[in-house]
Amino acid sequence: MPLSSDPEVLVTQARQEWVDNQLSAAEAKCLAVLGAHRHHPGALEVLGCVLNSQGRYEDAVRVFNALTLMQPTVAAHWQHLGTVLRPAKRYDQALAAFERALQLGAPTPMLLYNLGVLQMDRCDFRAAHLALRDGMALAPKDAALRWAFARCSWDLGRHQEALTALEGWQDLEDLGVEFTVLIVTLLARMGAFEQAQPALDRLLAHPPQQGTAALRVAVILERLHRLDEARAVLSRLERNDRSTEAVPERPLLSAALAERAGHHQEAYGQLAQALQGHQEFVHRHHLLFPFARVCDALGRYDEAYAAAEEAHRSQLQFLELATGETAVENLVFWSASSSGCDPQDVATWANEGPSIEDSPIFIVGFPRSGTTLLEQVLDAHPGLKSMDEQPLVWTAVTELAARGIRYPAELGLLSAQDLDEIRARYFERARKRSRLQPCQRLVDKNPLNLTLLPMMRRLFPQAPVILAIRHPCDTLLSCFLQHFGSPGLAVACRDLTTLARSYSRAYGYWYAQWPLLRPSSYELRYESLTTDFAVEVRKLAAFLQLPWHEAMLAPGEHARAKGFISTPSYAQVTEPVSSRSVGRWTHYQGHFAEALAILAPWIERWGY
Repeated sequence: MPLSSDPEVLVTQARQEWVDNQLSAAEAKCLAVLGAHRHHPGALEVLGCVLNSQGRYEDAVRVFNALTLMQPTVAAHWQHLGTVLRPAKRYDQALAAFERALQLGAPTPMLLYNLGVLQMDRCDFRAAHLALRDGMALAPKDAALRWAFARCSWDLGRHQEALTALEGWQDLEDLGVEFTVLIVTLLARMGAFEQAQPALDRLLAHPPQQGTAALRVAVILERLHRLDEARAVLSRLERNDRSTEAVPERPLLSAALAERAGHHQEAYGQLAQALQGHQEFVHRHHLLFPFARVCDALGRYDEAYAAAEEAHRSQLQFLELATGETAVENLVFWSASSSGCDPQDVATWANEGPSIEDSPIFIVGFPRSGTTLLEQVLDAHPGLKSMDEQPLVWTAVTELAARGIRYPAELGLLSAQDLDEIRARYFERARKRSRLQPCQRLVDKNPLNLTLLPMMRRLFPQAPVILAIRHPCDTLLSCFLQHFGSPGLAVACRDLTTLARSYSRAYGYWYAQWPLLRPSSYELRYESLTTDFAVEVRKLAAFLQLPWHEAMLAPGEHARAKGFISTPSYAQVTEPVSSRSVGRWTHYQGHFAEALAILAPWIERWGY
């Protein structure tokens, strides 16, 4: 059928083809119109949108620049210009274009979305938060806005706000594959995998075949330990889809898959090459942390330490830009451990409460001390059920202020009814994160609950608490090489001396409160667990009064079958238990001078 000679008909057809992702056909019609009508605004607008969809951002910038010169009072042209300047990384010009659009017309949900994600790219998360909040007020069911607001809140450390923003997300408008993938990925990162599971199952049954959506599905497959499927998707994209070449997830996924196959040199080369082309310092930490760990695996210890130092500088700069504040140690757990219990108050506590069978099993310790391995050992038992790390005990602490009770000095003022209500909400939140059956006991693994012993003891007097212990220097090194998403934890891990102070404070609080509170606790050393695994697991089962089950001796198999694990050691816990990480810190001994002075009492206490 010959093309219509009517330019308006051609532009309408081109617009529909753009919507239907028939980009070449749409571009041809726009060029045909512009050949006869050089300054046709409709053809220019659709052409700019097509070029943007093709990733030809500089060409799109030229088109929308021309439109703003032709029709400078049309707000939509300025909005389009800002939208294509953003992926071209011309952030200041994009911001100016969006501000001009806001001056010319009332804000629209799409404009506020684009402004919000631009501010996130600029690391001004407070400004992004405001723009996206206003956008959601205009369009509360818009999938793009809800995802971006949740992502912004998460990066600001407002984790509960992020989770709330995604409640009922499957009923949002214009959800589509792209935002389904983004929301599922974010929920999984936040430890809300149960909330994402139904949609993920449907997504994996009919996965996208190209573009960033396909790449992000491959990232999810790797986290689910479905490595062959992830490699197949990545291989297909590398052969047939150039649109993902500049997407940051691509080198990270390639390196992760190589590393999990034991090909550390290959992972080293991929990350080194990606770092050469990644000049935005505030985002380099995403590549530098895995690069440092690969260097460590290859025995390139000086290079590993230097990469980790740079990674922390990059992450701290990012956090300071994001929050507008100087990065400080602001872990909520530190404020909770600033004061201890009042012995006279503790004397009023009744030891009545749920039985051991109806109480959680708590796993505490310092991060990277073996808590995730312990969690998988217990979760493998059919009578137990764990969940990804959740601040359930801390949330219970925050409820006390509404009751006018100071924590921890006035916990004795809680009545039996108060305690029952707080416990009920604790388990209600837990069931949202884990499919806990009536016959199962909950495993609550959150390392820094180490500093919340008074609340655990008051709510669940019979609950067993497992205290994970590992050589302090090995623990600190592992934390230093790890990329933590929590802003407070990231700041606490910025150098070995700061880490040593945090470590000493956390265990110091536990041991200061233990003689007064006398919890039912069990100390388990990482070194003993990895060296004499079967014996230590049987002793642990006896302490917990668990009927023996052989599955506890295969935590790696259980972790692979379980699927998504949100903690940083998700890949490590799928491997056979080994002691190869014991004593790793000695390769970095020259960097531990100040930290060792702080850690000496703990090394002596535990006989390391």
